[in-house]
Amino acid sequence: MPELRRDPIIGRWVIVSTERGRRPTNYKEQPKEDPGKPCPFCAGNESFTPPEIIAYRSPGSPKDGAGWWVRVVPNKFPALQIEGSLNRSGEGMYDRMNGIGAHEVIIETPEHKKEIPDLEDSKAEDILWAFRDRILDLRKDARFEYILIFKNYGFAAGASLAHPHSQLIALPVVPRRVAEEVRGARGYYEYKERCVFCDIIQQEMASQSRIIAENDDFIAFEPFASRFPFETWVLPKIHDPCFEDASKHELVNLTRIMKVTLEKLRVVLENPPYNWLIHNSPLKESHTVHFHWHIEIIPKLVRVAGFEWGTGFYINPTPPEEAAKFLREA
Repeated sequence: MPELRRDPIIGRWVIVSTERGRRPTNYKEQPKEDPGKPCPFCAGNESFTPPEIIAYRSPGSPKDGAGWWVRVVPNKFPALQIEGSLNRSGEGMYDRMNGIGAHEVIIETPEHKKEIPDLEDSKAEDILWAFRDRILDLRKDARFEYILIFKNYGFAAGASLAHPHSQLIALPVVPRRVAEEVRGARGYYEYKERCVFCDIIQQEMASQSRIIAENDDFIAFEPFASRFPFETWVLPKIHDPCFEDASKHELVNLTRIMKVTLEKLRVVLENPPYNWLIHNSPLKESHTVHFHWHIEIIPKLVRVAGFEWGTGFYINPTPPEEAAKFLREA
């Protein structure tokens, strides 16, 4: 079973995934997807995946068979294991617990080469509904503290399969990166009695220099202190701490702005590898006045090297104002 170990210096938890154990020789660059092998996520290959958890499919079509347009399955090689108890324990000064969690794959379409910008709006929207359905189900499990939804696009961004898919991992702890955001937002609220994310939205809408797209419900922009070139955030304009509370109308507009934003990045950066993720409220702080859910999109254009690892500083060679101008004009 995988386990979580806590760094006693900064309090960060690390997953030690014994199920994925590798020898030193296994860390050489892994081969890319073999075009001669059947893709387990394509329509007709449902038997290559674990049994589906949910699927949006045509009425009467068989479970784990053809006829679906969004399908959610357990990850075949999970980072965390759903069965068992946490069994928190100590080893001298060190803390550990069993690697309990959920690790799921959201197969976004039965078609091998259609990403969100290529799908019709209703099919792209259903991907977001699948995210919502899975969060609402998993948040009932008292063992879980946080649920992260993310997408790796391209092998350089960590995708092992080219077929369009995203992932969900439910954790028994709040990740340090999220805890830092929540703590910073709480401090801002205690000082100003306003949500920092809401203030950022107002600032960006007033400035217009970093906005790349917006509609009635959402804004997409380059953050003022972008860590990476063309780092892009998407936020709901109305304060909302939880993605899963979004209304039908909001998910329609989120679909539209995500399609526009991802297409702009694809055109301007010539189809770059990227990661995107949803930073949601911790499950046990789901109705907070200070945190505001958002999506972060990070194209993989530069390498994180020694300076960044050693200091926590990032060097961004493209000012966000210039990046926004390129994207706005795309």
